[in-house]
Amino acid sequence: MKKILVVEDDKEINRLIRDYLSENQYDTIFAENGLDAIRIIRDDNEIDLVILDLMLPFQSGDMVLQKVREFSDIPIIIVSAKSMVQSKIDAIRMGADDYITKPFDLDELLVRVEAVLRRYRNNIGSGEKTVLTYKKLTLDRNSGTAKVNDKSLVLTGKEYAILELLLLNPKKLFSKSNLFESVWHDPYFNEDTTIKVHMSNIRNKIKKLDNTSEYIETVWGMGYKLAD
Repeated sequence: MKKILVVEDDKEINRLIRDYLSENQYDTIFAENGLDAIRIIRDDNEIDLVILDLMLPFQSGDMVLQKVREFSDIPIIIVSAKSMVQSKIDAIRMGADDYITKPFDLDELLVRVEAVLRRYRNNIGSGEKTVLTYKKLTLDRNSGTAKVNDKSLVLTGKEYAILELLLLNPKKLFSKSNLFESVWHDPYFNEDTTIKVHMSNIRNKIKKLDNTSEYIETVWGMGYKLAD
């Protein structure tokens, strides 16, 4: 049974989300402020996904997201009343895996949870390579971890999936639509910003560990591939 942490200071909304997820065979725990959320995520290695509100006491959801991404790649879905596009872009840049605007339908939340968990750490076929390497980058598909220069590379679920796709197809040029549909498993409707933000995040994270080489090449007007 997958374990989900619900971080929401509104007790009624918190309870509604947890009750609904429990009815759908998820184990749930909760936090009502940002400080407790960070502590729980750091101490509990069995949490599979976090549902995170942005407006939290003691430590905002934005700060929780930033701090968690310093030590964990656990999938995080933002649930927030902030509906501006910039808020969503900022959350994605900081490492969120999805963003749902309040008020929301519980059925939609469930679908988003299932989709994020499905994208995160795909099951590995027995005949597939379990360790992928490129330059100084290594992806261990058994553990779902990544390293550059033998230093841990902390990635979101989508960032990991993008790198995995590129390393599995080292000679292939992926169009933006092909990349989006392969990783997000949703139809591509002019999702340029989403793709650009994730590529920028990946490049910046790798560069901090290896600034001597390029790993992802942008082929203008066409898409992305591993750099030669």
